[in-house]
Amino acid sequence: MRPIASAEIIAVGSELLTPSRLDTNSLAITERLRALGIALRAKAVVGDRASDLAAVFRGALERADLIILTGGLGPTDDDLTRDVVARELGLELIEDTAITDAIRARFARRGLEMPEINRRQAMVPRGASVLANANGTAPGLMLDAGDRLVVLLPGPPRELTPMLDGPVLATLSRRTAGTTLHTRIVRIFGRSESHTEEAIRPLYAEWAQASPPIDVTILAARGAIDLLLSINAASPESAAETLQVAAERTAAILGDDVYSTDGEPIENVVGQLLQKRGWRFAAAESCTGGLVLKRLTDFAGSSEYVEGGVVSYGNFMKTAILGVEPQVLEADGAVSERVAMQMASGVRRLTGAEVGIGITGIAGPGGGSERKPVGTVMIAAELPEARAVRTRRYSGGRDLIRDLASHAALDMVRRLLTDRPVP
Repeated sequence: MRPIASAEIIAVGSELLTPSRLDTNSLAITERLRALGIALRAKAVVGDRASDLAAVFRGALERADLIILTGGLGPTDDDLTRDVVARELGLELIEDTAITDAIRARFARRGLEMPEINRRQAMVPRGASVLANANGTAPGLMLDAGDRLVVLLPGPPRELTPMLDGPVLATLSRRTAGTTLHTRIVRIFGRSESHTEEAIRPLYAEWAQASPPIDVTILAARGAIDLLLSINAASPESAAETLQVAAERTAAILGDDVYSTDGEPIENVVGQLLQKRGWRFAAAESCTGGLVLKRLTDFAGSSEYVEGGVVSYGNFMKTAILGVEPQVLEADGAVSERVAMQMASGVRRLTGAEVGIGITGIAGPGGGSERKPVGTVMIAAELPEARAVRTRRYSGGRDLIRDLASHAALDMVRRLLTDRPVP
């Protein structure tokens, strides 16, 4: 029997096609499959229509070594999964009296008589292994279809998860190639997704021919770029060494735009740089409304390097608290580079922190002009021996603009702390 290397997941239930229900089971299954080095080829959500489920199931059998179906194992007429799977595989359904007895006993413990329709849950395709359900009436099923493995799991997560983490993973671990998936994340800020791929594309052919090959996935994440480098390997030490070399080569090409080669978020990177110098951080924020400080203080231990800050939406706060000069506000406007720089200087002076930032901008949806449209943000940072101020223009909704501005402010501090130029 060949090793299981690929999988598809089919979530069954018309309710999953509505906006009120999410298919969280597929995420849990995907996480377990990745850990075993099983590549997920596709995921599908299918309603309670036998012909649709049959078509999707047939396609999955042609593509994947493992097909996991969730849901549709209940007692009612719209619970079609076991019937469709048995019919497509040409298997007879036989009542397992042990299951019937277990369901009947479950009802009896609640002082109830088992409805006859629950006998449908005891119908098992010939040759299938039954997965006991300690939290419900629908047993899971596992069966071989030629050189494919088919697994049927109930829809409720509290019923599915014990089966998945118990007998299903035990079986899969014996039938994989003996490798596990290892991933390294390289994080980038300062260039687009397309520019990132264009720069590292020469590495793709080399990585594809490596043994084991390195898979690359580029994700746009919160204004930054995450580059996922993954390999299936039997040895964690060998995988770590291979991915370390790949990450270093990527960083050498992308240069100063790489802020982490091991998946660290920008907040942690900046926090570690501040701790290394024994410096404190303060922020004066207008359009981001305290988001920079929130991001930094979301992590335990941030009190060692975060001093505090000021949310200065109004001009009074800018002048009375931060010391922004009224004539600068009048001449340049609140959204200007000089104001941002004076906010950064003012919050340093106010708090005694070594590092101060100032952010002012127009997050929208209103308030923009032809000269300063929505998405215009001025970001300034001041350190004891370095300072920078830049104008950025972002597109998107209010939340995205604020996210991008907060990330750009932290990245500016990172660059200044490491003596890198600020673009």
